[in-house]
Amino acid sequence: FFFLTMARSKSELGVRWLVLLLVCTCMIGNYYCFDNPAALHNSLAQLMPPLNFETNYALLYTVYSIPNIVLPFFGGYIVDYFGAPSCLIMFSVLILCGQALFAFGAEVESWAVMMIGRVVFGLGGENLTVAQSAVLADWFVGKELAFAFGISLSISRLGSVVNNYVSPAVASDVPGGYDLNGPAAALWVGAAVCVGSLAAAAMLTPVDRSAEARIKGGGEEAEGLKAALLEGGEGPPDTPGPAKGKVRSVSAERLSTSALGLKDVDVEGEEEIRLTDAKNFSATFWLLSLSCLVVYGCVLPFNSFASGILSERNYFVEPSSSCVLEYSNDCTGGSLATVPNPSRDDGDFTSGSSNCPPPDYAPVLPSSLGPITCDADPSLSCDHSTYHFDSFTAEDVDCTDDFYKTGCFQNYCTAYEDATKTSDSVMSIPYFISAGLSPPLGYAVDKVGRRALIACVAPIMLIWVHLQLGFGSGSPVLPLVGQGVAYSLFAAVLWPSVPFSVESRHVGTAYGLITAIQNAGLALFPVVISGVQQAAGGKYLPWCEVFFVGCAAAGVLVGVALNVNDARTGGKLNS
Repeated sequence: FFFLTMARSKSELGVRWLVLLLVCTCMIGNYYCFDNPAALHNSLAQLMPPLNFETNYALLYTVYSIPNIVLPFFGGYIVDYFGAPSCLIMFSVLILCGQALFAFGAEVESWAVMMIGRVVFGLGGENLTVAQSAVLADWFVGKELAFAFGISLSISRLGSVVNNYVSPAVASDVPGGYDLNGPAAALWVGAAVCVGSLAAAAMLTPVDRSAEARIKGGGEEAEGLKAALLEGGEGPPDTPGPAKGKVRSVSAERLSTSALGLKDVDVEGEEEIRLTDAKNFSATFWLLSLSCLVVYGCVLPFNSFASGILSERNYFVEPSSSCVLEYSNDCTGGSLATVPNPSRDDGDFTSGSSNCPPPDYAPVLPSSLGPITCDADPSLSCDHSTYHFDSFTAEDVDCTDDFYKTGCFQNYCTAYEDATKTSDSVMSIPYFISAGLSPPLGYAVDKVGRRALIACVAPIMLIWVHLQLGFGSGSPVLPLVGQGVAYSLFAAVLWPSVPFSVESRHVGTAYGLITAIQNAGLALFPVVISGVQQAAGGKYLPWCEVFFVGCAAAGVLVGVALNVNDARTGGKLNS
């Protein structure tokens, strides 16, 4: 108790490790729910109307990013005014409300409600990171601060990984006949995770207040004892020593630079954010901003569409047109399939078994259907009594309807769900890599430097990654490992480079501006990718990957310019 009361700062209290645990738990809900749409892409495609699906899906990410083009300039000041622990609660409430609206929108199958939920979620998501950074900077100093930031990022990223496994599993396992559809159930699980994160934020507040009281009490006692010893008295005076001036907290971005040990960056004192300062920013800063725009443009938006891309490429490949059913207008499997309906290559049904389609391909569907009534199996809860299609395609299959899921196309829906789960699991690889590599890479970059060089190497790796995904046919695992390594390398050099590109008094403004530029790209690129996919006849490959290759190639060109500029201006980034 003596060491607690006599502590001069929170970084001397043993309870700081509990604070780190609570902060990490608080962030898990944010990371878990941010990529709920990506993990549920295929399930949402089954649930929502097929008309303009990809556009509406892309807007789920766009509407999240649009407010965050502006918010990065003010998040730090909101935290300063209300205090970081209180802001953790406030922003966690926004995240929970946004996720609940998103889940309700999926439940009532309304794109509008889902998008409103994502806007509310976005209002809390980015600012929660600011508040989290402020708390860590208040409780940790020196090398412990860098360690705390690394642990927080790694554990938070694991929330994204868990989402990719849990959400599709929940979405596919909701029994038929329930009012709650699969995607909505998965999103409500996300809301429950947000409740846990809010509880962690609420638990942090009394811990922080108790620490403040202990430090204040210990400081007053120490001042009194000092005065008594100097004056020869026997106890503390009735009045405490002179009050300390208020130290302004700083935004998450500036705190992250202090965590990386950039001693030449002043992170104390007042700084007024003025966009007019940007006109004096160096060419290095603008090259870093452009690099951030294009390189992140082929990393984060890719994850938003990765489930569909990997399904189309590896796990639910469209079968050849030469692979046809024996009965081209009947069910293929389930309780309503009255006769076996195998598929054969070139319609040769005399040669016995056939590898048509091969494994990891989508089962063949009939070219027309019915009429077929659902009454033949009373256990089915069908949306309609009779199903009749003169022309039948994959877009007509709705695996949330019992007619398709267990009645007429059980084999197709089972294969689709299995492909979704596999795709969502595999697309977690970059986040696994990022979670493991971020702390050691940040430390290594601090020691080695070569920031501009690495900022050029990372997009070169991404060109290879997306060429393989777009035009190769093998396993996606190695390219996705490459994506994770390139992403971790680029993030490790980009953000610590910003303080080297502007005057120290402009660091906060610079971080706000580069974050706004990043969010502008994250708002625009999903809509562009959706347009490319629709222009290509509903196919992701290869043209969506060509777009990512183009972003990475632009990143290489900007990286070359960055190295040339750095060499001309003293080589700060590569030192």
